[in-house]
Amino acid sequence: MDNAKTIGSFSGTFKIGDFVANRLGFGSMRLTGRGIWGPPADRDEALATVRRAVELGVNFIDTADSYGPDVAEELIGEALAGRSDVLVATKAGLRRPGPDQWMPHGRPEYLIERAKGSLKKLGVKQIGLWQLHRIDPRVPMQDQFAAIRQLLDEGVIANAGLSEVSIEEIEAASRYFKVATVQNRYNLVDRGSEDVLDYCERNGIGFIPWFPLAAGDLARPGGVLDSLAKRHAATAGQIALAWMLKRSPVMLPIPGTSKVSHLEQNVAATRIQLSDDEFQELERSVR
Repeated sequence: MDNAKTIGSFSGTFKIGDFVANRLGFGSMRLTGRGIWGPPADRDEALATVRRAVELGVNFIDTADSYGPDVAEELIGEALAGRSDVLVATKAGLRRPGPDQWMPHGRPEYLIERAKGSLKKLGVKQIGLWQLHRIDPRVPMQDQFAAIRQLLDEGVIANAGLSEVSIEEIEAASRYFKVATVQNRYNLVDRGSEDVLDYCERNGIGFIPWFPLAAGDLARPGGVLDSLAKRHAATAGQIALAWMLKRSPVMLPIPGTSKVSHLEQNVAATRIQLSDDEFQELERSVR
């Protein structure tokens, strides 16, 4: 798919601050070791995957200080060497005591320290998009939002977002800064954030669905997703991504992988155009 420099014309675009992002992004969590801990099994392949993503026209990459921890950010920093034509969005607010362990940590001084550390690891002068990975229930919410306001005022970050939040929490944060993006779990079969997605669409906020390829029983042989995949000579995952891109103009899916071949398969999903009837067929199957 070497002609994928036109990925934006297939996936559509969304503006984050002054940056025009092609709506199919790349998620970097899988660049790390087992349990999202330590280095990848194949470091060269991980670096090649990031570079290939950009070659294919992906210009929006999602990462976090907790992936590794630090591993994903450092790999991206090395692979991209501070390229200004790619928006790297990172996050902080989760500590990692060990593999598959995640603990909210929202002390303002910690968030500020970690954001400034991300600058160095990514090799950039300013973080294009920084997101609060989780709101820490042990720390006053307004203190966490005030820290983000400080990062914006100091120019450490250009735009700010939130992750795993409700509409009420988005509105509370909006009193401190313009919420550019929201990153919640969302896919064909997990629609718990449907109200948040609708709110983001009404308010021009980018919605970044994590775990976007989950399809559950819909992907079983003979199921609706399987049938649509055969109709389009595609995989179930590609159809799930095509559905997501059609679902909303503010949707920014970030399927992740550490393999070039899987990346190319994901990017090819942007060329699949589901009809309105096919889209509704998937909707009915979920209900």
